Amino acid sequence: MKVKALSRSTEDYTRETKSDIQRLPRNVNPELHPLERAREYKRALNSAKLERMFAKPFISSMSGHIDGIYAMAKNPWDLDSIITGSGDGELRVWSLSSQETIWKAPEAHRGVVKGVCNVPGGESDRFLSVGTDKLAKVWSRTESALAADGITPETVATYNGKHPFNGVDHHRNRPLFATCSSLVEVWDVDRSEPISSLSWGADTINTVRMNQTEVNVLASCGTDRSVILYDLRTTSPLSKLVMKLSTNAIAWNPMEAFTFATANEDHNVYIFDMRRMDHAVSVLRNHVSAVMDLDYSPTGQELVSGSYDRSIRLWDANKAHSRDIYHTKRMQRVFCVKFTQDNKYVLSGSDDSNLRLWRARASERVGIKSNRQRASIEYAEKLKDRYKFVPEVQKVLRQRNIPSVIKKAAQTKQIMLQSRKRKEENERKHAKSNPKPRVPERRKAIIGVTNK
Repeated sequence: MKVKALSRSTEDYTRETKSDIQRLPRNVNPELHPLERAREYKRALNSAKLERMFAKPFISSMSGHIDGIYAMAKNPWDLDSIITGSGDGELRVWSLSSQETIWKAPEAHRGVVKGVCNVPGGESDRFLSVGTDKLAKVWSRTESALAADGITPETVATYNGKHPFNGVDHHRNRPLFATCSSLVEVWDVDRSEPISSLSWGADTINTVRMNQTEVNVLASCGTDRSVILYDLRTTSPLSKLVMKLSTNAIAWNPMEAFTFATANEDHNVYIFDMRRMDHAVSVLRNHVSAVMDLDYSPTGQELVSGSYDRSIRLWDANKAHSRDIYHTKRMQRVFCVKFTQDNKYVLSGSDDSNLRLWRARASERVGIKSNRQRASIEYAEKLKDRYKFVPEVQKVLRQRNIPSVIKKAAQTKQIMLQSRKRKEENERKHAKSNPKPRVPERRKAIIGVTNK
């Protein structure tokens, strides 16, 4: 006689400690779970709703400046500090943990502070500032002595320029820094005069940025709508890109040496590969006014941009549309934005004189998480990613409360773009000969590229 017996080991269902979860046997055969997809869909929808319900990106607004904030710099060796410069010539160093000013120079410059940057190296806390008073100054929280009034700190070093400065950036590992005015000047910290001057036809240069990976390359953008790349080894230009409208800011990707992003007056962010600049790698379009500043996250996978339309947008670097938009009723035109070095927060400075701190992920919460919490969050993210194209889930994930001014401007802009496309198509249809060729969106804003 044949006897069939069910048997199982006690190790399969016995808990090792009292705090362990009860182990339950589960048969994963899909025939026994006909409603599994329906349950997953419902969980994905609930996860999307909870994400939007708990989306509270704004953390705090730090006041202290009298005029607007037009320059900002972060310290790669110090997660807690951020440096800002305002329109009345004041410099401040902020502590992000206490959200207070820890150092300030009330009259650092006679005029607008146009640029600040940290001097690399964890041993010193020096930083540079430039302004419209034709001066570049080196400051330090620990080395700067106080003036006779006992309040105003004195500079560590001062460099005199011939033109009002518009920007500054420091070399990653050499004692060099670059400034921009009517030309790009490279300075040695031990000399009072620039060691080299770089120019290629620009009237006024708005921004200069040194590549922190390919350290001998720097980029600048000017009012003649050009973006120029220079080589420090030969002290000569490499290539020049001319666009239809001028570029306001440049940011190098920290993980990809040849990739950089530009903030343009035509409301778009363009990502380029410096080896082939005849077309953009990607075009990020959602702003309804000029993009004033942008910054890459430390991972190189995300971007943050600040615009004249009083909003901040966060982007995945490989997607054309923003994943989130931040705004407040009191925030005015945004002139500088930065990602923090831990990739968790975003900083913005606007001309309402406030420095604002935001979460990089609107619904993310800080603090220690247990293993079960982490597993639950990861499971919810996977569900949302799996069902993100289902209309109901997609609608919840894309929902944002946008100011009516931006919403109306976006609708008007959409009508204008559609009208322009319709006009071009009609011209092609009715052209007797040689119709105008279609130009890809990645090439439309580019007039030409010149290499030396």
